[in-house]
Amino acid sequence: MKKSGNITKAYELAKEKYAGLGTDTDAALKKLDSTTISMHCWQADDVNGFENRGIGLDGGIQATGNYLGKATTIEQVQQDIIIAMSLLPGRQRLNLHSIYGDFRSGTAERNRIDTRHFESWVNWAKSLGIGMDFNCTLFSHPKANSGFTLSNHNPVIRAFWIEHIQKCREIAAWFGKELGTRCMHNIWIPDGSKDLTVNRYKHRELLKDSLDRIFTVRHDPQYMVDTLEAKLFGIGYEAYTVGSHEFYLSYSMQNKMILCLDIGHYHPTEQVSDKVSALLQFMPELLLHVTRSVRWDSDHVVTLNDEVRALFEEIAWAGKMDRVNVGLDFFDASINRIGAYVTGVRAAQKAILLALLSPVDKLREFDENGQYFERLALLEESKSMPFGAVWDYYCLTEDVPVGTDYIAEVQRYEKETLSKRDAARELVRDC
Repeated sequence: MKKSGNITKAYELAKEKYAGLGTDTDAALKKLDSTTISMHCWQADDVNGFENRGIGLDGGIQATGNYLGKATTIEQVQQDIIIAMSLLPGRQRLNLHSIYGDFRSGTAERNRIDTRHFESWVNWAKSLGIGMDFNCTLFSHPKANSGFTLSNHNPVIRAFWIEHIQKCREIAAWFGKELGTRCMHNIWIPDGSKDLTVNRYKHRELLKDSLDRIFTVRHDPQYMVDTLEAKLFGIGYEAYTVGSHEFYLSYSMQNKMILCLDIGHYHPTEQVSDKVSALLQFMPELLLHVTRSVRWDSDHVVTLNDEVRALFEEIAWAGKMDRVNVGLDFFDASINRIGAYVTGVRAAQKAILLALLSPVDKLREFDENGQYFERLALLEESKSMPFGAVWDYYCLTEDVPVGTDYIAEVQRYEKETLSKRDAARELVRDC
């Protein structure tokens, strides 16, 4: 009780100080609370899924580490996500890859998956009152071993992947109908080359043709929308990526589709935050995959770093939070996976809140009046405002752990549940 009283008192002081800059903290928290973050299922099990093919992760991506307690069943993934969500303020939904279907009654080839393979997921989402997003899976499969899927020279392989995505789009539309909230179906392909190729144009021509064939069938946009995600390169695809930013930007513009910007999929010297204000001039909305890149790896757990802050500052300063969809995309097998979830989501939420607390009106006034010293000074002073008191108050009102308290909750779950999973699997293996 005393702790909550201190948090409330600190918030009232912070509220007053922010008001001095023209910022309404209550309004900022209300806006944050209306922002939904799509949590990715694949942090729980290192992108393995449930096809049981025994094929290692490939396609230019890699999960490293072997921390205890990895989920190996649908129920365990669901349990872990519920625990993570219980430690988070605000609103979340689930982002599911197609390889996470329920195949316990029999494995289905990817171009033959159906809504029946995801009924257990929909029932689970309904029980929690959350929505779901969806992704086709064009990696970790024999028909992706050549490095080319939708841009493959072989028409049979191309047809297989076209059928897979068509099935996934049908499932995504079904998600939207069943759950009463629009499902975003994202397309990312690993296609590319480790070394130089003389067929850059040809592969992109084939990719365009494949996408044209996929999108001949349109679904009701109130239930499902398509998004396209680019990448600079992947492990084993260093020289050339077919689905580049320029390709998908052009295709999205021409076909009035949503572009997905993964902030770890660009050159280290590029700032995705700078792209947002340009793209929103021409596109009705964007999908963001928030992650953290370290050198060549794009999928580290999100932290409150400069690029994540700059990304949401640009969106908030433009007043366009309602035109941006926020999802996360990282996987770290070297640390507690639930801890990674909670740390990453909270970091994204903190970045959004910091942006919403910016004294935008005063900054814009200085900017438009040419008062650049004043603008710079206010930006600097904003950095030392009592943001932490506002964040702690938000967690308190959402009835989730405040500050570092969630660490103990994650540790407790590891001791009581995660540590026993590995022991149980060893026992089954010995038997």
